[in-house]
Amino acid sequence: MPAFTVNVKWGKENFKNIEINTDEEPMLFKAQLFALTGVQPDRQKVLCKGINLKDEEWNMPIKNGTTLLLLGTKEEVPQEPVEKPKFIEDMNESEIATAFDTPAGLVNLGNTCYMNATLQCLRSVRELREALKEYKEDPSGSTGMAGLASPQAITSSMKTLFDDMERRNDSITPALFLQRLHIAFPNFSQTGENGTYRQQDANECWSELLKMLQQKLPAQKRSGELTVKHSSFIDQWFGGSFDVEMKCTEAEEEPASKSKENFLQLSCFISTEVKYMHSGLRLRLKEQLTKMSPSLGRDAIYSKTSLISRLPAYLTVQFVRFQYKGKEGINAKVLKDIKFPLEFDAFELCSSELQEKLSPMRTKFNEVANAEVERTLQGKNKSKADLEKEKPKTVAQPYCFEDDLGSNNSGYYTLQAVLTHQGRSSSSGHYVGWVRQKEDQWIMFNDDHVSPVDAESILKLSGGGDWHCAYVLLYGPKILELPVDMLGKDAGGDVQQKEDQQAPASGDHMSVD
Repeated sequence: MPAFTVNVKWGKENFKNIEINTDEEPMLFKAQLFALTGVQPDRQKVLCKGINLKDEEWNMPIKNGTTLLLLGTKEEVPQEPVEKPKFIEDMNESEIATAFDTPAGLVNLGNTCYMNATLQCLRSVRELREALKEYKEDPSGSTGMAGLASPQAITSSMKTLFDDMERRNDSITPALFLQRLHIAFPNFSQTGENGTYRQQDANECWSELLKMLQQKLPAQKRSGELTVKHSSFIDQWFGGSFDVEMKCTEAEEEPASKSKENFLQLSCFISTEVKYMHSGLRLRLKEQLTKMSPSLGRDAIYSKTSLISRLPAYLTVQFVRFQYKGKEGINAKVLKDIKFPLEFDAFELCSSELQEKLSPMRTKFNEVANAEVERTLQGKNKSKADLEKEKPKTVAQPYCFEDDLGSNNSGYYTLQAVLTHQGRSSSSGHYVGWVRQKEDQWIMFNDDHVSPVDAESILKLSGGGDWHCAYVLLYGPKILELPVDMLGKDAGGDVQQKEDQQAPASGDHMSVD
């Protein structure tokens, strides 16, 4: 066995008669030197006659008594921190929120989780927060109790609450907002036998708040625009429209009637056949109903077909999980597992005219995806770090049509917030809000208990048991990041539009801003 004793010179120090076995890898010898000097093996440079010793082979001539030169410095011993480290299990909730930069939670004031979850989900919309910041009360508005129950009172108190939530990351008590909510909607202030507030339906709260904001927040317009298409901010950013056709199935000669309908949320119907959100939405778009037929002079069956003719930037989907049972007098819950996607494509639900309008932006999405696949294939022998360095610079593209601020111009959406319910009826149980912070990082808002979760936890909210079930989903526009070299001649225009239409930071506080 080739074994030798050598001498090692390291700076002013000399180490004599160190044993070397060249049948073993040089890394073992470097480990010996680390024990003697404190120089980490990856920081060592061992020289003999100008040759640098490799990690995996003895590539230098070695004899008994050979003197090797060691170059390298040992790492300094870290100083004891002035402030002792604190472990998560030793922190209170306020300290955890500060450490993880989590946003503010809302204190439960007695079965008010339905309100807290709704507010956290709505607050994830950057444009809504900005519109509330700019909102100014009308000094000529109603006064007294009528004034406190007005849309202005609700809008102003939401503005104040959101401002507080932006400045703080601890727990906030939404007492003023709850008071205004109870005055505006007395049914939400009902109490039980023990005097505590009764649980309320979160989707009802969501809908009522949007109706209030609908009356007070004006539609936005781009710089240079003189008029706007929409009557309110809510119609503009949350509102869509249907092309509706009604056809009598019992009288083929009766002409079909066509009309328009507006919506602030889509309903996902749940039946024994429905397993996925998309199929539940399609059920809503094809219905049968009975109404008076002018040609037959009696009630007849009509088929109602609805196709989306305008997609809003923020699409709300409600799972119809509660069915009223007269005998029990409750809204019983359908616990069925309904899968929903983190990325949603609404293209198939749209009219042919809207599909044609969506196609150009969808083509750009496909081009970028294909270019990324090609780049990955070309760099299959490169490391992940190298591929990341070579990633092209991109510019976020507008997600609204040029003539319709607040719309979605591709049909592609990214899940931004989920409102869940745990329990067996809408008037009992518990509501929680889940908001995307960035990429696959989410925040769970369980009243004033705020904690980070991952995307996998969100997909487990699809139902099927007594765990939290998705009840209301909020989708935001999927943003196209176009490489600079693909911008072409319109680069300047695209960048200018980006200033008017910044990408929605999902959930922001968060980085939602």
